[in-house]
Amino acid sequence: MLALDPQPETAIVNGRRYARPARPVVVICFDGCDPAYLAAAGAAGATPALDHLRRTGFDGRADAVMPTFTNPNNVAIVCGAPPAVTGVSGNYYLDRATGREVMVVDGHTMRADTILAGLAGIGVRVGLVTAKDKLLAALSRGLDGIALSAETAEAAVAAIGPVGDWTAAPDRYSADLSLFVLDAGIALVERHGLELVYLSLSDFVQHAHAPGAPEAIAFMAAVDRRVGRLAETALVAIVADHGMNDMADAAGRPRVVFVEDAIAARFGPGAARVICPITDPFVRHHASLGGFVRVHLAAGIDRDAVRTLVAGLEGVGLVLGREEACARFDLPPEPEGDLAVIAAPGHALGARAADHDLAALAGARLRSHGGLAERRVPFLLSRPLSPAYRARAADGRLANFDIFDFALNGVDP
Repeated sequence: MLALDPQPETAIVNGRRYARPARPVVVICFDGCDPAYLAAAGAAGATPALDHLRRTGFDGRADAVMPTFTNPNNVAIVCGAPPAVTGVSGNYYLDRATGREVMVVDGHTMRADTILAGLAGIGVRVGLVTAKDKLLAALSRGLDGIALSAETAEAAVAAIGPVGDWTAAPDRYSADLSLFVLDAGIALVERHGLELVYLSLSDFVQHAHAPGAPEAIAFMAAVDRRVGRLAETALVAIVADHGMNDMADAAGRPRVVFVEDAIAARFGPGAARVICPITDPFVRHHASLGGFVRVHLAAGIDRDAVRTLVAGLEGVGLVLGREEACARFDLPPEPEGDLAVIAAPGHALGARAADHDLAALAGARLRSHGGLAERRVPFLLSRPLSPAYRARAADGRLANFDIFDFALNGVDP
């Protein structure tokens, strides 16, 4: 729920007060940035700007929301609230009323307002750039400001003018998608004078390469150069939507538990429908395999018996009933199945083997996310925190959706 505060310098969004930026503020959702990527790049000497930011600003860790997928976390970040408030808890869900499986490519499941729209409503000049079209409609909900996607780079350039040195749209399956977003953010701050900008990157590199791989180090160095430039003009705040883990064995074969197949083998075909909420248009990233699935049971199937079976499968870390999952992870009940299944570290979950095209991985090791093992993420600000916010950071466990609060309300003047 959004309301304008009697003080025109603040807006209240979903129960939190956000101040008008005292200086330009750029919040970056560094998609898939497991803390290991920062550590490896720093050890390689590839990230001087990020290293300086971490030394002189605030270098913390936070929890991403569960499940640790792109849509629920980006929406939580821009709303400053968990999925139970935003209504978004996956990229893909089963509509119980129709029996249809629905891919979320817009904001139709959102039921909360965004911080971006709230501050634009009091006259702050706001901009938003996403790597992926699938996020743009949701994150720009109600926004009177600039909203662009790297997937439609030509339209972005037409709207704001030249973006870095780009002369063609970036390949959606490349590091360039993220670099275009950062360059567009630089243009919005330096050339258009925006006061608040949200940049949502792609996790293509992290899906494809481990933290110490040369490709990952090179990508981190390219990001670092752009972060350094942004920090010359703006307060930069960086958080991630999830971490990333290897889910393949020593021979490179994906370690996958096909949950629906296992249930069908014991209880018969049609006993359950398993929904993989990681499913999105970027199938080459992960082949719709991640660390969290939802199990919808057919009428008459014993939930406790299925829970016992699934909990005993190798590669399964945790199985919760709908009520438990909602209470533990602050989830909306509508998209939840009868059971929520979370993978053990280093394993992925799928529905039926026939549903997942492992050839989509193009021979790469399966690296993915969605479970508890990918929940801890960086939480960085380029300026020191005020005493009150330092105490908050020390006393409580941060959530990634606290980042706007800290960036706008919590830094030293």
